[in-house]
Amino acid sequence: MYTTENLALLTDLYQLTMAQGYFQSQRLAPSTFSLFVRSYPPNRSYFVSAGLQDVLEFLERFQMDSAGIDYLRSRRMFTDDFLDFLKGLKFTGDVWAIPEGRLFFKDEPVMEVTAPIVEAQIVETFIINQINFQSLIATKAARCVHAAGERSVVDFSLRRTHGIDAGMKVARSSYLAGCAGTSNVRAGQHYGIPIVGTMAHSFVSSFEHEIDAFRAFVTSFPNHSTLLIDTYDTVAGARKAVRVAKEMAARGQQLQGVRIDSGDLAQLAAEVRKIFDEAGLKNVKIIGSGGLDEYDLADYANANVPYDSYGVGTKMGVSADAPWSDVAYKLVEYDNRPVLKLSTGKASLPGKKQVFRICDKQGQLEKDIIALRGENIAGAEPLLKKVMTEGKITVPLPSLEESRSDFLSEFARLPEPIKAIRNSAHYLVEQSSKLQEHCANVEQRVSRAQ
Repeated sequence: MYTTENLALLTDLYQLTMAQGYFQSQRLAPSTFSLFVRSYPPNRSYFVSAGLQDVLEFLERFQMDSAGIDYLRSRRMFTDDFLDFLKGLKFTGDVWAIPEGRLFFKDEPVMEVTAPIVEAQIVETFIINQINFQSLIATKAARCVHAAGERSVVDFSLRRTHGIDAGMKVARSSYLAGCAGTSNVRAGQHYGIPIVGTMAHSFVSSFEHEIDAFRAFVTSFPNHSTLLIDTYDTVAGARKAVRVAKEMAARGQQLQGVRIDSGDLAQLAAEVRKIFDEAGLKNVKIIGSGGLDEYDLADYANANVPYDSYGVGTKMGVSADAPWSDVAYKLVEYDNRPVLKLSTGKASLPGKKQVFRICDKQGQLEKDIIALRGENIAGAEPLLKKVMTEGKITVPLPSLEESRSDFLSEFARLPEPIKAIRNSAHYLVEQSSKLQEHCANVEQRVSRAQ
């Protein structure tokens, strides 16, 4: 978390009205909630876990303060005894979660929270907000990086993300999922992410002559210059960049690259590459940007368009083709009694669970099995780790670099048909026989009780 503000009231009103209902009916027993995604957005067959660190830090710091209590009292909705109960309320529960950077799939619990039901209920909104958004962006970024092939991808999205928090989390989540860096300087400082940038059209157009803008910029940054060449005429801009590059070479310097941000990006890249190659400047890199997403990058990779890297902004920063996911945080156990939801299309799996991952002999991901928490499946890796006990983080939180490394390693072992940008295959996820039997028993009990 990069804010010290008390976020205890960053919740939906109905979490608090339910909390008062629990309190007044003395339903304060331990409960378990399971967080999962019900379905895949279009063209997706996996998710990348992200946002866990922010959730754990929030839970560890969670406490109702006097300003929050005063605000709730001013709404004249809540009883004095309930507000007294909330004073100093802290999170005292346990959390099991799939670590950041690991892959997960639909219907699998990415997190399970066990705590007195008031605590677990009030924190629902923050948990969904962070895990849903950051996992959504990490998944989008993973798709962009995969589509680009050997070419690097940089986050250019800050100016069009939905606010400050989103801008920071996009930079972090996209780096976790393989992006090479970000244009977001604050994120670079806070998270230790490499920062990357070039120049804007405003810099070029502030000069009467385009070549004077290029010369001024390389004079200011002789070792880190990438010129934006599409302000007027991209091909003409490339030829001027060649002149500037040769002037730099005469001074013992080297132009790093040029960026193309508009027009027919595929055709222009080929023309610009030819201009630089014929000038003997094969080391000058070409960066593509301007409304790109994984579909463009995949098409460019298939056509061998000669970009060396990409700046991907808006469409990644807002996950434009899939800006939401069907994430749910459902009660699966109350006071040691397993519970479920039977609504059509929105059923939930009762009880505390574990997810096991099985790999083939070559180390490729083969299938996952959703099981009961106490089960043990030979040869399989349990994915849900206990990361918080009685409201305290109990494991060392991995660095962003470690989570990024975990992602890159596991993603490399995900079969290619599942990683496909279009018409991807679905990964096999099964339920253990014990979980299936448990579900049937609970469903019968619930049906009889209605």
